[in-house]
Amino acid sequence: MTCLSGIALAQKVEVKTVVDAEQTFNKTVARKGIKDGFLSVLDEEGVIFKPNAVNGKEFYTPIDKIPALLSWEPKFARISASGDLAFTAGPYIYQNSKADTDKVYGHYVSVWRSNSEGKLKLLIDLGIQHPEPEQQELIDFKDPETKGIAISNDPFKNKRVILATDDQVNHSLTLSALATYKEFLDAEARYYFPGFEPFVGKDKIMKFINNEGISITAKTTSAGRSTSGDLAYSYGVAQIKKGNLTSDYNYVRIWDIDSSHRWNILLEVFSSVEK
Repeated sequence: MTCLSGIALAQKVEVKTVVDAEQTFNKTVARKGIKDGFLSVLDEEGVIFKPNAVNGKEFYTPIDKIPALLSWEPKFARISASGDLAFTAGPYIYQNSKADTDKVYGHYVSVWRSNSEGKLKLLIDLGIQHPEPEQQELIDFKDPETKGIAISNDPFKNKRVILATDDQVNHSLTLSALATYKEFLDAEARYYFPGFEPFVGKDKIMKFINNEGISITAKTTSAGRSTSGDLAYSYGVAQIKKGNLTSDYNYVRIWDIDSSHRWNILLEVFSSVEK
């Protein structure tokens, strides 16, 4: 590992970069439609959930244009100090067509990473449905901190660290969901679960988990980390049991690192797999 150069530090990375990319993506979908809009931003390895994880370009390329309307607005966003990994999340509205007045409401989560040209491309995209929101969501955009950040040019090491951390969380979940979230959640964490508006803050998430009385079994599929080592993602499959009912889900986690170099869950989303 080597410290960021003075040149790199002078080029301050701003979260506005990913927010702008997300808003441009939204405008492209409004103008060109869902299929062409997604194809314009997807990473070559970009993953979408239909309902399980598939390559986004392979999914959208052969299908006909989609008449549905989709719009969304980023409300929660971060970007790594190296600018090569970022995410946004926020509310969306979906309609089957212009003639259809019924609207579906929910929240999306998008993970972005930079390509060889330094342009952010959509790496992961999924969402949940819930009733129409009762109030406006507050904006939470924060620029990255550069103090003490170091760059690693070993992507395999970066991936191994997050895979191991995600596996640790999944093992812990089999023992106790409450104890796991108490240990691994960031104080400002957000939790996205189908049928509910996002839970914001560790205390509210813990209260929800306790009230629902759920148990979670999960398995990691893949993960990645920024070269600056301050932001990461993981995703996989899960089964969640409540009472006698067990349901299948996909999950995505966003990780940030604290001053003691400990990885914490900043965002977690579970999307249901309808049978």
